[in-house]
Formats: sequence, structure tokens, C-alpha cells
Amino acid sequence: MWSLLRRNRDFRALFLAQVISYMGDWFASVAMLGLVLDLTHSDLAATLVFVSQTLPSFVMTPLAGPAADRFDRRQLMILVSVLQIGAACLFLLVRGDSTVWLAFVAQGTISALGAFFMPSSQAALPNLVEPEHLATATVMMSATWGAMLAIGAALGGLFTVAFGRTASFVADAASFAIAAALIATVRRPMGGLARSDRGSTRMRPLADSAEAFRYARRHPAVLALLGSKMGFGLSGGVVGLLAVFATEKFHAGDAGTGLLLAARGAGVVLGPVLARRFTNRGIGGIILCCGVAGLVYASGYAFVPIAPLLALAAIAVLIAHLGGGMQWTLSTYGLQISTPDELRGRIFAGDFALVTLTMTISFIAAGALSSVFGPEPVTFGLAAVSAAWGCVYLTLTRSLRSAGGQGRESPESTSSYAA
Repeated sequence: MWSLLRRNRDFRALFLAQVISYMGDWFASVAMLGLVLDLTHSDLAATLVFVSQTLPSFVMTPLAGPAADRFDRRQLMILVSVLQIGAACLFLLVRGDSTVWLAFVAQGTISALGAFFMPSSQAALPNLVEPEHLATATVMMSATWGAMLAIGAALGGLFTVAFGRTASFVADAASFAIAAALIATVRRPMGGLARSDRGSTRMRPLADSAEAFRYARRHPAVLALLGSKMGFGLSGGVVGLLAVFATEKFHAGDAGTGLLLAARGAGVVLGPVLARRFTNRGIGGIILCCGVAGLVYASGYAFVPIAPLLALAAIAVLIAHLGGGMQWTLSTYGLQISTPDELRGRIFAGDFALVTLTMTISFIAAGALSSVFGPEPVTFGLAAVSAAWGCVYLTLTRSLRSAGGQGRESPESTSSYAA
């Protein structure tokens, strides 16, 4: 990993941009969770924080996917980061319960813009690294999210306590500025259409997205990998209850929220590292691991409601997200090696849309049910959903796994798909 960072300056710039941007995001997330709970005293409002991080992304994906394939990805990512600076500044306008809605507008706008950033960066990765280094690069980019969740959430809790929530929101805005500057230094083509080609190819959001899904239907492995994240998102609403457990059960406030989010991040760091061991087992092996990951996720969260101590709950969250980190990394890598560059942005946007849709539904359900029944039974229920999905997924993909991953193709072999 260190060798790849030293040798490949363009990948290093993208990697550092993502590190810094995620760091700022988690500073803001911890501060926003504490702010919303203080102003509303509502479990539902706490989970709506996570809805504001997912639903806008889902809404924007019909535009984000085609944009990642129709426009220069480097320029698109720079523009998105600049616009996110202004969105982050909206947090500073929240002054009381009458203006708490501005925090949701700020987070929702950042999330909507992020829908353009994520598929662009994931689709560009095979263009920035050599094929033999793609698995390592994918693991690093996936682990970055978890690492910055672990570090950013932990430091965010301490930073917010020490300097206040306003300082955390300012740090978030600054992170987007630094990310834009780093991406501007990338020189290797990141894919998408060059400026000279834009006039001849008009973006058609619905038709372009439909083309990507038609490709997935004809390639069973791609369809299975898309379904992996989608099903995983059904139990994702349990994450929205972590702040509730931290504040109501363990009485640890922002620092406790930061610790549980940090444990989540630590699991997402270690999960991709473990996943690297399975990237050479072909699509069939990747699909198998994605199903098993749902069972690991379920086992971890099933312990959280009965944990007597905050530290033990954090360990259970870490174990759960070992599975989550593996699933996310392996399904992402599988899609990268199975889709052509001219469709990759739309495939990843569709992947992101499906998981954000199911996660949004799960977050809303978790918050509403927790307000009535409390967080403990809801967490048990969502753990059961994850276990059921893992079993169903393994059953549905049995023939595909036994065939070694029918439909597996490298980007090179499918590069003429559009023609």
C-alpha cells in the first residue's frame, strides 16, 4: 500500500483528497447529531440525520451516473467539492430549534453533491492504477472511509467538546476546499468524456441509466453484486440508533457517539484489509463473501442492545462492520473488474442509488419504531433482517457461485460494449 502511494502521485492525490474530505464529514456528523438531539430530544430526528445523508444521494443518482460517464470526471469532482464548501457553511446559520431545519438542508445538499463525487472516483480508479494494483487501490479507498470514520468520529467528538460545534462545521467546509485543490493536481486522465467530445454526446439521465441496468441484466454476476449492497442496506438503519444508545443508555453524550461511530469506522478499516485476501478468488468467491458478511453484521448488532458497558457495545459494533467493510469492498472491486469504463460511472451510481434507497427506508423505519418501542427491540429486529438477507442472498446466488461467477468480464474485454 505504501509503495503504491509513493509511486503513483495521481492516486496519492485522490486518496489524500478522500481522506481529508471524509475527516471533515465526520467532524460535522458528530456535531450535527449532538446538535439535533439537544434541540429536538427525538430519536426520529437523530435517525433523520442519516436520512439526510442518504436520501438526497438517491434522488440525484439518475443525474450523477450519466454525468460521471459524459463529463470529465476530474473537473466534475473539483466542481462538486467547491459547491460543497458553500453547503457546509449553512451549518453556521443554525441558532436554535426554529432554524434546525437548516442543518438538514446543509447535510442534504452535501449528500446530493456527493452523489456525483462517489461514482466518479470509483469509476476513475481503474484509470489511475495498473490492473495488478487495482485490488490494493480499491481496498485502500474503501478502508479510507472507515479510517476517517474511526479517526474523524473519535476526534470529532473530542474536537466538538473542546472547541464547540461551530468549529467542527468550519473544519468540514475547509476539508472540501483542500480536497478540490488536491484533485486539481491529478494529471492522468480519469475517464469520462473530454471537453472536446461533450458537444457530440448529450446526457440523457433516464436513457443512460436504463442502458446501465440493461447491461447488468445481461451479466448475472454484475446483477448479483448490485443486489448485494441493496440488500445490505435493509438493516443499515441500525447505525442511526448509535447516537441514541450513546446518549440515552450509556449517558456518554457526543463523546460516546464519537466512540461508537469510531468503532464502526475501525471495523470498516479492517474489513477491507481482510477482503484483500479474497479478491483473487474470482467473482464466485467474492459473491460468497458478500453473503457471509451479512451474517457477521447481524451477529455484531445482535449484541449491542444487551451490552452492559459502552466499551463492549463498541466492540460489537466493530465486529458488525468487519462484515460491512468486507461486503462493500468486495462488491465494489467485483463491479470494477466486470464493467467497461464507458458504463462504469452509471453502474456505480446505480449501485449507490440502490443502497441509499434501502438505507433511507431502514433509517426512517428504525427512527419511527424506536420512538415507540425503544432502540433495543428495533436493533434486534434489524439484526434479524441482516441475517435473513445473508441467507437469502447465499441461496439465490448458489448456481452463480458454483459456476465460478458467470458473466465475469474484465474492463478490457468489455470496452467495446457501447459500439
